[in-house]
Amino acid sequence: MHSMKNANPISQSSRSALKHWVLAARPKTLVAGISPVLIGASFAARAQPISYGDFALCLLFSVLIQIGTNWANDYFDFMKGADTATRKGPARAVQSGWIAPLAMRNGAFSAFGLAILCALPLLLRLGFAYLPLALLCPLLGTLYTGGKRPLGYMGLGDLLVFVFYGPVATCATALVLHSGFSKELFLASLAPGLLSSALLAVNNLRDWEEDRKCGKMTLVARFGPVFGKAEYLACLILGIGFVPFSLSMLRLWWLAPLAVFAARLVFKGEHQKALPATSALLALYTLSWCYAVLYL
Repeated sequence: MHSMKNANPISQSSRSALKHWVLAARPKTLVAGISPVLIGASFAARAQPISYGDFALCLLFSVLIQIGTNWANDYFDFMKGADTATRKGPARAVQSGWIAPLAMRNGAFSAFGLAILCALPLLLRLGFAYLPLALLCPLLGTLYTGGKRPLGYMGLGDLLVFVFYGPVATCATALVLHSGFSKELFLASLAPGLLSSALLAVNNLRDWEEDRKCGKMTLVARFGPVFGKAEYLACLILGIGFVPFSLSMLRLWWLAPLAVFAARLVFKGEHQKALPATSALLALYTLSWCYAVLYL
């Protein structure tokens, strides 16, 4: 357990402070929160005109939940000793002393609070039957690395990312925008979940040795890097191959060369390059999917 006295608080109004908050939000991975909303909205828009205000609220909710989770992860990993100077990945804001632990914790909870505020107009119109799902998102974002038994430390992070950045976010967006549930919508929702899980696999592959030493038993830390590479490859094959094939969207296979490029980076151990390559793959997949659904 780290003491808050060792942190170096900085002026939250300074330009450098804003930069550190942005970096702590991990902008290269935010496509994981955007992708399922765009795919769900494209299904809804194909059936009937959608409310752009409701769409914006869905998008803000998803992105704010992801930012809050990333900030909470920065705080809790530091407090549990998982973030040290030996990390191979980008520097963490709290561990580096850029942002005080208490400020980071409050920032995470503020992002979660703003997300719920974004959901309120939708809940008022649709009914509060959706409230438990809305509240579950920030709760799991906190318990991912917080609490006595963090879900991410138990190897459940991959499952949570797949479910919530795949079927839950995609189908919930479509339903909020008045689209009916269908087998096609469910199959389409698997792809963003799979490719977001691939993003997580890259991070876990990069950090597996440090994670194992501190007791953060992700699936890669538990089963080793060979498993992590197989997991990554399976996510790409299923997301880029199986889902488009199942929905007769073979035109999306033009992304296969980028998938091969990203997989080669992972197998060569170039995780810092593999992360933006996987993010780009998810972004291009999402845009191509939306275009195909709406215009082809």
